[in-house]
Amino acid sequence: MEQTIGRRTMLQGAAGLIVAHMALAGVTAAGATEAEPLGKPGDFDFLTGEWRIHNRMIKPGTTGEWIEFPGEATVRAILGGVCSVEELRIPARDFSGMGLRLLDLEKRVWSDHWVNGKSGVVAVPGQLGVFRDGVGTFESEEMDGGTRMLVRGIWDRITPTSHRWYQTVSRDGGKSWAENWYMDWSRVG
Repeated sequence: MEQTIGRRTMLQGAAGLIVAHMALAGVTAAGATEAEPLGKPGDFDFLTGEWRIHNRMIKPGTTGEWIEFPGEATVRAILGGVCSVEELRIPARDFSGMGLRLLDLEKRVWSDHWVNGKSGVVAVPGQLGVFRDGVGTFESEEMDGGTRMLVRGIWDRITPTSHRWYQTVSRDGGKSWAENWYMDWSRVG
């Protein structure tokens, strides 16, 4: 019981920090993919559970060499479906991290944040987006070595036992997009 209360307090505290950072950063629904956001509690409930993940991504520092590796995740919905917390583990790459997804109930927009287990730094403001017709589309603007790029994360192929997340990037202001990471999730519990 103490561990559950401690974990719940930690997760609620993390969610509070993200909301505070968003307020300080002046995050608005403008980053969402369309003018009328549709986010609602429970949009990420499909993600709750235990997962095995097949990763396929472009090897960092290359222009097209794909690498593949396994991963696993434990995901919980909290706060009545307004928050989803993911613990990602990739033992083969000595990597772990936390995905934190929060719904702004007033703006009806989700924010998808990442915490790298090695740095403990929360990605703020995170990717903003919503689900439409069974597909979640989230976007952010990032810098890559001094070059501005748009990054899009997409949740699709959602079933009770599997789904896919993939990432695309644009270095020309959204005129063209290139996929650089696929994660195929299979439920194990």
